[in-house]
Amino acid sequence: MSTDENVDVHADRAAPAREITGLPAVVALPMVLPATEKKGVRRHWIKPALLLLVLLAAATGGGIWWLRPATGLPPGIASGNGRLEADEIDIDTKFPGRIAKLFADEGDLTTAGEVLALMDAQDLQAALKQDQALILQAGQALNAAKATLMQQTSLVLYARQEIARTQALVGKGFATREQLDNRTQVLVSALAGQRAAESVVGEQLQALQAATHAAEVVQANIDNDSLVSPRDGRIEYRVANVGEVLGAGGKVFTILDTAYIYMDIYLPTRSAGRIKLGSDARIVLDAYPTRVFPAKVVFVAAQAQFTPKTVETKDERDLLMFRVRVRIDPERARAHAAEVRSGLPGMAYVQTDPKVAWPAVLQKDASK
Repeated sequence: MSTDENVDVHADRAAPAREITGLPAVVALPMVLPATEKKGVRRHWIKPALLLLVLLAAATGGGIWWLRPATGLPPGIASGNGRLEADEIDIDTKFPGRIAKLFADEGDLTTAGEVLALMDAQDLQAALKQDQALILQAGQALNAAKATLMQQTSLVLYARQEIARTQALVGKGFATREQLDNRTQVLVSALAGQRAAESVVGEQLQALQAATHAAEVVQANIDNDSLVSPRDGRIEYRVANVGEVLGAGGKVFTILDTAYIYMDIYLPTRSAGRIKLGSDARIVLDAYPTRVFPAKVVFVAAQAQFTPKTVETKDERDLLMFRVRVRIDPERARAHAAEVRSGLPGMAYVQTDPKVAWPAVLQKDASK
């Protein structure tokens, strides 16, 4: 091999891969880029890894942050988050029938005794007229029986007077013993007629009372066909419409009692164990953060809602959570029925130590 050939061979060895293999540049490029891609992948995982470390650190430092009292609260006050709830009351039919009229709809505020719907009661109205006619008939029969009794009473009185006069005449010799016996027999007959008349009066009086009670029952059924609101509240659902035929117990409305507004919160053993029924409380809603609604504790669960599998240490016992119900004052709940609505989230604060004063932000009653 000549020197020139050697030079050419070395020149070929130093040439780029593209010239040696004859492949296009786009195919040959991956041969020189793996290090760059690996570096880019490492950079891509740096941020998620850091984020994971931050989350782990947060879990370690405050894994059950919601068990701790809110920042800035004194030791004698516990807090928890929840949602306002209200007692639900179903407005149902007592008897089968057709809905004739509706006077309210979903979202309307109602007052106790307000008529919300009327059922078709034509058959009951006819039955009521029939009973009223029977009442008139029984009343007339009773009046006739009383007149007969008065007549018989008068006959008894007259017969006794006749006997008295006859006895006086017999003593003076102006009347016979036979006449006295006749007067006595007349009195006995009058007394029998009086007792019979009294019996008839009693029967007619009972008939009148029966007819009256029957009419009262029909009237009560008619009144029950007027569906009224038993409490002040807000209509949550209307589940039937005019013209629908419902069976006994058919639901027409569901209302929320605006006088019984409460929030259920969950507190650990350390706090729940110090709370008593009637303890003072405060509720602050997320929708009205500057308003403080006074409340009272009306219920504390007797058993924990959830428990660790093994409860051995004191720290594990503190994980026991108890349900506590805090109820807003009924008068304030009624006064602010348009604002204090079921479903609104917020915070409830409860005094675990009555000697601890409320913080300034929770002392003012902003609900007035």
